[in-house]
This record gives sequence, C-alpha cells and structure tokens, in this order.
Amino acid sequence: MADDKKNEGADKKKKPDLKALMLFGFMGVNLALVSLGAYLTYASTLGWHAPKITEEDLASKAEMEKNELHVPLLYTMDKFTVNLSGEPARMIRLEVNLEMLSKDGFEEVMNPDVKTRARDKILQILNNKNYSEIESIQGKLFLKDQITSEINNLLYQGVVKEVFFSDFIVQ
Repeated sequence: MADDKKNEGADKKKKPDLKALMLFGFMGVNLALVSLGAYLTYASTLGWHAPKITEEDLASKAEMEKNELHVPLLYTMDKFTVNLSGEPARMIRLEVNLEMLSKDGFEEVMNPDVKTRARDKILQILNNKNYSEIESIQGKLFLKDQITSEINNLLYQGVVKEVFFSDFIVQ
C-alpha cells in the first residue's frame, strides 16, 4: 500500500500544470502583440521629417488669404414686387443681394435653375408675411435669416454668408 501511495505522488508530480502552461502561453502571445505594435509604430515614423517653413512661405500664404478674404462675392437678384398677406392689402418691393463665401457658390447661385428656385422660395416667404411682421428691425433680421436658410438649403456647394436689402419699400 505504501508503494501505491508513492506511485500516485510521483504521477501527480510528473503531470504538467495546465493553468501554468496557459498563463505562459498568454504571456507569450501578449508579448508578441506588444512587440509587433511597437515595431509598426517605429516603422511608420522612419520617413517622417519636420516641415520646414520659411518667412517667404508664410508671407505669400498670408497675402493669398488677405486677398481672398477682402473680396466679397455679391450676387444681386432682380427686384421683387409682392403682395403681403393680411389686411389692409400692402405691397412690398425689395432687392436682395446675396454675399457668397466662395466662387463655386457664386457660380452655383447664377445657375438659372438655382436662381429660379431661389426666387420662388423668396416669393413664398414674402407672400406669407404681414406688414406687422416686417416693419420692425427684428422682423427684417428674421426675414434675412429665413431667406439665408432657404437658399442655403437649395445650394450644394455654396453657402450664403449674408443677405442684404438694397431696396426695401412697403406701401
């Protein structure tokens, strides 16, 4: 019996521990992945050089930005003469100027299809207004915001920065 116990103890010592093997296996895989990530990071930065900027480059870039920023792109639409809703019957006559952010937007708003749709949207907005809604400064600003948002919804490339009224008569 004592021999049987000795044989059982020897068998237990000879079997490898499965948990220990899995622990060392996971540690090896983890070390390999971390090493691979470090190598890829190092390899991706080998060809990188710091950009060199000279004063001439900065001056020319600032000059180009200055020229682009100070040239407003204004598109003047034809005059609108529209009946306002409400009593007493009133009529409004206005001329709308659109300030565009880019030349692409300026060219897009000059497209006959977009121009026609923009005029129609402005006419719809004006037809739904009462005199009391547009007589105050806040009403005019709200009208500008409505026109800006409706025209921006029509455009794909361009953006209307501001709407100006160069002629605004209500009678």
